[in-house]
Amino acid sequence: MKKLTIAFLGMVIWVMVLGGVSGALAGRLGDDGLHKQSWMRETFKDLREDWQEANAEGKRLMVMIEQRGCIYCKKMHEEIYPVPEITRFIDDNYFVVQINMFGDVEVTDFDGESLSEKDIVKKWGVLFTPTVLFFGEKEPESKSGHLVSVAQMPGAFGKMTTEDMLHWVVEKGYESDEPFQKYHARMIADRKK
Repeated sequence: MKKLTIAFLGMVIWVMVLGGVSGALAGRLGDDGLHKQSWMRETFKDLREDWQEANAEGKRLMVMIEQRGCIYCKKMHEEIYPVPEITRFIDDNYFVVQINMFGDVEVTDFDGESLSEKDIVKKWGVLFTPTVLFFGEKEPESKSGHLVSVAQMPGAFGKMTTEDMLHWVVEKGYESDEPFQKYHARMIADRKK
């Protein structure tokens, strides 16, 4: 009985440690109610400047549109982004700016127009969260962000789909003849081998 109690206590401690680690990797909630990750950048939200800074660091600009209380955003921040390979890949390859779907912080679009977060989200036609827009290496034209993004990820996806999308953008799959869906299917087949 004593061995069973010690084993049970050890298992409880192990679960608490793992829960603490995954909780730490899941980020924290900011004052705006949005999840915050260590790889997110605090910027003046001038997307032209953010794109330049991303390129200077050899990274791709990634704009995440989220909202307070979004269960799908929570899923991504608690189940997908904390996966070590995904966290590391984002940190190594992306310059991430977060936009609050209903926020009032001013954002300057690639076309030079400055609007509140909620108004730029309307301008871009984003209807739900999370939505992630990716921008390529080539300097975006002076057009609205949704028109110059190289890819968009609308919604919460599983680990493999998210990981494949992150890789497809870095590998410039958007410049190839292989659309993301075919790339993703090929990656699934490769993982099964």
